[in-house]
Amino acid sequence: MSHTAESNSASDIRSDLWVDRLAPARARPYLRLARIDRPIGTWLLLLPCWWGLALATSSLPGSNWPNLWFFALFGVGALVMRGAGCCWNDIMDRDFDGKVARSALRPIPNGDITVFQAVVFMGFLMFFGLLVLVPLNLYAGIVAVASLVLVVIYPLMKRVTYWPQFFLGLAFNWGALVGWVAVTGELSAPVAFLYAAGIVWTLGYDTIYAHQDKEDDAMIGLKSTALKFGAHTKPWLWGFYGVTVALLAAAGYAADLNWLYFACLAAGAVQLTWQVWTIDIDSPDDCMSKFKSNKFFGLILLAGMIAG
Repeated sequence: MSHTAESNSASDIRSDLWVDRLAPARARPYLRLARIDRPIGTWLLLLPCWWGLALATSSLPGSNWPNLWFFALFGVGALVMRGAGCCWNDIMDRDFDGKVARSALRPIPNGDITVFQAVVFMGFLMFFGLLVLVPLNLYAGIVAVASLVLVVIYPLMKRVTYWPQFFLGLAFNWGALVGWVAVTGELSAPVAFLYAAGIVWTLGYDTIYAHQDKEDDAMIGLKSTALKFGAHTKPWLWGFYGVTVALLAAAGYAADLNWLYFACLAAGAVQLTWQVWTIDIDSPDDCMSKFKSNKFFGLILLAGMIAG
């Protein structure tokens, strides 16, 4: 490497993780490019997929447990497609990442990987992502492939709108539609509420995430909801998370889930409340901690869908 993570304490690349201890030296830049060392993004992409599978299964007569084979397939799919999305994002943002403290040591701006190498690696990951679709029904495959349009345009949105988090929500929660269709073979009201809930949830958690970069983003001319809301972020977070809970309640009602789902949703609402109540938007460490905690919200909700 031409730099080390220790040279920049603000970097999101750390040298004390398993990648540096266990992975071959030549593989490390690629693993970092795909964010294999930072799994929270994979969780946030995967959880809506599992929600779609679980909600669809729970809505069917006589069904109790989601198909574990589908759960595993979506797990692999989320891992490789999140990696491919990160490759595309870093290729498109390579001229900006070097100017932002948190991303300056990423493999492309740092010089560890060329753009051509990143494109080849992205194609490799996408190939495996397409293989995951083979066991699914044709409609689910078509819905999944349609998400690529959103993946392509997302990195461009921070250049033209203060709402790139909305476009991230469209892309990151698309798996809920795929999961639902993989089970039911069609789209219907419960998953529409679920997808909308996921989008608004993403607006909340990614606004928190974006507060880490607000000074650098403002300096280089990139846009985000963190910059748009500024010191008034908390009321927006209350709104986003409140609407999220309301839409998830509508999804459960439309799918005819029982009280166990709504009990878990209430517990999840407490977790979201804790995030907003205690967030310090001027502390990058606290913003990252709150952002990562959304994994637990997603798992609580998943448990409710299975129990419901």
